[in-house]
Amino acid sequence: MYGAIIGDIVGSIYERANTKATDFELFTPESTFTDDTVLSVAVAEKILRNNDSSLIDAKSYALWYKQYYKRYPNVGYGQMFSEWASEDKLSVRRSFGNGAAMRVCAIGYAFNSLKDIFKEVKASCYYTHRHKEAITGANAIAATIFFARYGLDKNEIQTEIEKRFKYKLNFTLDEIRKTYVFDSRTSYTVPPAIKSFLESDNYEDAIRKAISIGGDSDTIACMTGGIAEAYYKKIPDKIISQAKMRLNIGLKNVLDEFCQQYIPE
Repeated sequence: MYGAIIGDIVGSIYERANTKATDFELFTPESTFTDDTVLSVAVAEKILRNNDSSLIDAKSYALWYKQYYKRYPNVGYGQMFSEWASEDKLSVRRSFGNGAAMRVCAIGYAFNSLKDIFKEVKASCYYTHRHKEAITGANAIAATIFFARYGLDKNEIQTEIEKRFKYKLNFTLDEIRKTYVFDSRTSYTVPPAIKSFLESDNYEDAIRKAISIGGDSDTIACMTGGIAEAYYKKIPDKIISQAKMRLNIGLKNVLDEFCQQYIPE
């Protein structure tokens, strides 16, 4: 879980001022958590508190999103999500943006079969991202985390993702970096996020590669970071410490509780 949150924090200052290098400063005084972190933690808390809820699962997710939006109203949400979260009713939006994929790290950790993961992802998308493209991308990120947790090697992971989700991952980051621009569409951001992990040597390298392509840096690094933590198992203590300094106690408490329950040392 912290892997995704760190990616968001590190990427936060590069989203609007892209870098195409990998030797950038990981943390600056301006580095902060964004909506990626807030909604990732909302999913984690939903799983912790409402796993056996009598509420329809999709409704439960929606109510947690709205609650976290009220707690953290100014962290960079997209306009469509802000409009939805501000409504008193529960309406359905059919966004194909990457907001669904960026927040599913906890689902990839908490459930132990692809069937359960896909069911949970669908519920998490129901009210905000009821669109095939968004659901596919969210499933791909959660499944990649699942495969990484269970020890598949990178070649096996790539094969599974290409087969199941029809993503073409036979490109390199060097091939796309020069022309890659900001676009939050799911199909444009999820494959490079997965590829950044596949080309990496360790957790930090994965984050650096994800941000180095430019574009929607915090969200791409958030998705890459969640996968990289699942695969490499270890994040350097100094990086975790820097990230925790930028989180409030409420977010940290949920993250620590989730990690205790679902991410063994």
